[in-house]
Amino acid sequence: MKVLDVGCGIGGPLREIARFSSTEITGLNNNAYQISRGKELISAAGLSEQCNFIKGDFMNMPIPDNTFDAAYAIEATIHAPDALGVYREIYRVLKPGQYFALDEFCLTDKFDPNNTKHRTIKAEIELGSGLPDIRTTRQCIQVIKDAGFEVVFVKDLAEDSPCPWYQDIEPGYFSCTSFKNSRVGQFFTRAIVTTLEFLCIAPKGSMRLFDIMQTASHGLVTGSREQILTVFFFVLGRKPLKQTET
Repeated sequence: MKVLDVGCGIGGPLREIARFSSTEITGLNNNAYQISRGKELISAAGLSEQCNFIKGDFMNMPIPDNTFDAAYAIEATIHAPDALGVYREIYRVLKPGQYFALDEFCLTDKFDPNNTKHRTIKAEIELGSGLPDIRTTRQCIQVIKDAGFEVVFVKDLAEDSPCPWYQDIEPGYFSCTSFKNSRVGQFFTRAIVTTLEFLCIAPKGSMRLFDIMQTASHGLVTGSREQILTVFFFVLGRKPLKQTET
């Protein structure tokens, strides 16, 4: 099978899937540095014959119609300026009858747009993660249907997690591996980054970047704890064998 990883980053999932399957996986990314790093990593993993990268915009993929036997996107298409546009592109490059798997950040039915606290949490996540407007789970399902897909399966995978996904980044939780996210760890990190920037060892703006990342972390943890956000909303769609106009 030929598989497309939409918005692949440096190819973490791509490499993991390639290790346990015989698929040929193509990662699509518009960031030249990430592609360069991804190539280094697949070479080190001995997967260069199985994996490759394409530099391109997932809103306008440089890929012919009906190319791939499967496609997936993991926390990537949430960055699209137009969700319908990117899903239509995925639909176009996927062969008829084949599947598209999506894992997305979404607001749940518990999100209340009239609730000031909820709106603040949403804004923190969007600012800290560099996101456009976060969609609800219902909107996510509908836009996939609007792109032409048949929705085969839908599930919030966070509901079955044996422990909260955000446990390691919650400031009140402490372990050896999550020290940097604890309140003490954040205090020391802030002090170190401030000092390095003051001494011109770290680039100007490093402290601002740290604050933005902390904003994202706070929003993600609070939103998940309040159950108004899920970061594991899974949708499986299928491109029909008989295609209609989308």
